[in-house]
Amino acid sequence: MAASMLSVGIDIGTSTTSMVVSRLYVENTASCFAVPHVVITKKEIIYRGYIYQTPLLGGEKIDIDRVSKILKQEYQNAGITPDMIQTGAVIITGESSRKENAALVTEKMSNLAGDFVVATAGPDLESIIAGKGAGAQDYSKENNRCVANLDIGGGTTNIAVFDHGELTGKGCYDIGGRLIKVEDQKITYISERLLPIIRSLGIQIKVGDTADVTTIKKITDRMAAILGESIGVLPVTDLCESSKTLTSTPLVITKPVEQITFSGGVADYIYSPSDQWFKHGDIGPLLAQSIIDSQWFKSSHVLPAKETIRATVVGAGSYTTSVSGSTITFSDQNILPLKNIPVFIPSALAEQEAVEGQYETYKNEAQWFLSESGMENILFTLPRTVQPGYKEVCQLADVFFEVSKMIKNDQPLLILTESDFAKALGQAVRRRIGESRSLVCIDSVHVESGDYLDLGLPMMNGMVIPVVVKTLIFG
Repeated sequence: MAASMLSVGIDIGTSTTSMVVSRLYVENTASCFAVPHVVITKKEIIYRGYIYQTPLLGGEKIDIDRVSKILKQEYQNAGITPDMIQTGAVIITGESSRKENAALVTEKMSNLAGDFVVATAGPDLESIIAGKGAGAQDYSKENNRCVANLDIGGGTTNIAVFDHGELTGKGCYDIGGRLIKVEDQKITYISERLLPIIRSLGIQIKVGDTADVTTIKKITDRMAAILGESIGVLPVTDLCESSKTLTSTPLVITKPVEQITFSGGVADYIYSPSDQWFKHGDIGPLLAQSIIDSQWFKSSHVLPAKETIRATVVGAGSYTTSVSGSTITFSDQNILPLKNIPVFIPSALAEQEAVEGQYETYKNEAQWFLSESGMENILFTLPRTVQPGYKEVCQLADVFFEVSKMIKNDQPLLILTESDFAKALGQAVRRRIGESRSLVCIDSVHVESGDYLDLGLPMMNGMVIPVVVKTLIFG
């Protein structure tokens, strides 16, 4: 029997802000004689919102009041209220994540949007969810191909590479359609991140100049070439290296890219070209034309994207939420939902010693991480331990009993194992800590250093918990 939940995606980008509402269907796919295996089986978009220009205050801050007004209007248009939403994400992307009040905006929007709508930012996550929203992952999985999605927005290009459906690379480059702005045929803004490209071309261009298409296209041609270099279809130059977004993971191409999809606002003009070069007050259509004109584009196998300008917001609404494993332990659902829990990844040595019942190294590393994070609680993980025996489970329970003393008594003990043994471990830990502290022990979720975890309300009679793994990186 399937259950469903409403999910909202809100994208506050460099150029545009938008919202979608999806319905996610959750079902136990195991037979009645097997251990339950609950997965999200279907994602259905039930409302596509308008595309709004992201409101700014003085160019340095996002206008929180106007974004709030947009969000309230979109909920009204969709015929739903925030209390009906069970999961989803507000993601702040591109140049918007560098604004002075970016963190405050995402926090407020998350609170407005629903109880378990998470606030998130960072180029790595944006790359992944845009690639999923554009359909690149699905195409890669269904056709056993290596597919790269280039999500070209106003300030950045987020790239995700999928091979046979598995993410193999992600990265971000400071290439976008609003790095030069134009009004009344005059240049009103040039991003300082374009200056290395401009200098390399020997071009003289400044704010106040007439927007000359021939001159600006030399810049967009070089920007297009950098994108070809980024995915390994052109030799990498120093300009490509210097164009990487500082907070992103370096993009490593481990296998030749076989197909390419494009998403983001610029993608609309790649798939449907226009010669109205400055129609949006920027260089987006001209950058799209430079990509079309490039030799690497002409020689590549370009696929249509399922979503272009809405790829990120569709990804935020439909692909950020997963579900925990079906053999989990939690003692008190009243502590849920939980948001913004920093993920502690122990060293291999600390984890191995913990399996052997030695807690000092694990506890010392966790203590340091707790202090550095400045948080009251963290998520303790066992990312490498696979199928421990009864003795090892008991030894790990002893370790977590000792580790639990690090956090305040009013804080729950939160444990994540990537392998499927959370129920056994959770029950063993419960016997040791008694009823004095709440406990949540989940499995089958992959996390990495720097991630944060959000846990939603239990579903399907407590069988699973909705989970969002995210980053919180603001420029």
